[in-house]
Amino acid sequence: MKVALVYDRVNKWGGAERVLLALHKMFPMAPLYTSVYSRHDAKWASEFSEVITSFLQKVPLAKNHHEWFAPLMPLAFESFDFSEFDLVISVTSEFAKSIIVPPGTRHVCYCLTPTRYLWSGYEEYFKNKFLKYTSWPIVYWLRKFDKAAAQRPDVVIAISSQVQNRIKKYYDLDSQVIFPPTNTLPSHRKNSLLRGPSAASRSFSLDANYFLIVSRLVPYKKVDLAIRVFNKLGLPLVVVGTGSEEAKLKAMAKSNIYFARNVTDDELATYYKNCKALVFPQEEDFGLVAIEAMSFGKPVIAYKKGGALDFIEEGENGIFFDEQTEDSLSHAVKKLFTMKWSDDIIVSTSSEFSEKRFKEEFVKIIY
Repeated sequence: MKVALVYDRVNKWGGAERVLLALHKMFPMAPLYTSVYSRHDAKWASEFSEVITSFLQKVPLAKNHHEWFAPLMPLAFESFDFSEFDLVISVTSEFAKSIIVPPGTRHVCYCLTPTRYLWSGYEEYFKNKFLKYTSWPIVYWLRKFDKAAAQRPDVVIAISSQVQNRIKKYYDLDSQVIFPPTNTLPSHRKNSLLRGPSAASRSFSLDANYFLIVSRLVPYKKVDLAIRVFNKLGLPLVVVGTGSEEAKLKAMAKSNIYFARNVTDDELATYYKNCKALVFPQEEDFGLVAIEAMSFGKPVIAYKKGGALDFIEEGENGIFFDEQTEDSLSHAVKKLFTMKWSDDIIVSTSSEFSEKRFKEEFVKIIY
């Protein structure tokens, strides 16, 4: 059986990219089709024997500013030819699902979320009233296309109950939930204390009782909320990640907050292993980093919405806070110090999200 994988854009690293690598292990000969590919920002993609890009690859700025080219994304994915394949798997939070496959070729869509800036995140992405007004004709057309394109796959899989509900709400489609896999990080669960980045922090060591955030530094991740809270509490916080808000967040942060950029998996394992807890302030489609933290026996302080509802059990592997406000998050952080946590119980939760389980559930759908 000849298989192809399709992804919206290959220019970053995160939870979705770990899903692609898990699928690559299942189908090692499958090429990866995408709108644009940045070798510099997506070194993980070198694992694939072939990465095939659309015409947008030759358009200046498209690799790193894909959002400017949203109206062209449908055409980019419709231009691919899948006539030689028996199965095509699209992994998407945007327009990769809009590919056209010939009769006899099966299309399975692993939906990360319905296109966020068109649906669930529309109000956040278009806060500016002038931009919201002037862009509405394009958004209206893209919404109509996006809903129509969502009907093309033979099977739609959601990554969480939250995403399953969105698929029904925005696309009027039924879907099955298969939780994404959490890769076991290097040095995972070793007994000895891991020593990681050579410059661990300017203000505290990795032995400190620090809290951790692992995230892209973009607005909807709400890292700014956590920084404001930890500025007030004076507790040590490590922020692992990069993104468009990096400079702004660094300018906000006091000396008790340390930023780590572009860490290796070994270094990330070290941060997880030595932290007090993971802070998860955003509404996430699923939240693989929270599962990773729990695989090291660390509790998660999570906003009580989105994918976190599928795996956080209050008082057993984490604490919820109800509102994305400083008071609500601050209260949860303080509450964590009053509770006792069992590493074994926390780790047992994460074991439900293994690559083995993901593969078994995915294979049942494919065959």
